[in-house]
Amino acid sequence: MAKQLPVLEPAAVDCCAPLTEAPLNPEQADVLARRLKALADPVRLRLVSILLASPGQEACTCDLVGPLGIAQPTVSHHLKKLAEAGIVSGDRRGVWTYYRVSTEAISALLGMLSPLR
Repeated sequence: MAKQLPVLEPAAVDCCAPLTEAPLNPEQADVLARRLKALADPVRLRLVSILLASPGQEACTCDLVGPLGIAQPTVSHHLKKLAEAGIVSGDRRGVWTYYRVSTEAISALLGMLSPLR
């Protein structure tokens, strides 16, 4: 019998209004800081760019090791941090997990940081 994986609720996509509309409250600042911190790593930025440039905008963990030149456990660690921030989500298929970028989360970040909405 196949092992069922728990379903994790993704982080809320919408964080905040654009900074030009209203100051952040403490909770909004925390959400935004987690997302920006998750993206503020060169390996994680490369992961996001590789996923977005991949066919179907998704890739298996096993396919990310080569382009990054780092070990699989390290790739998994970075993907976990991105997933915790709601930037990527994973879909288990057999023994592998395929990841894709939450374009909604990226759009929300860009919209919040943009002075023009």
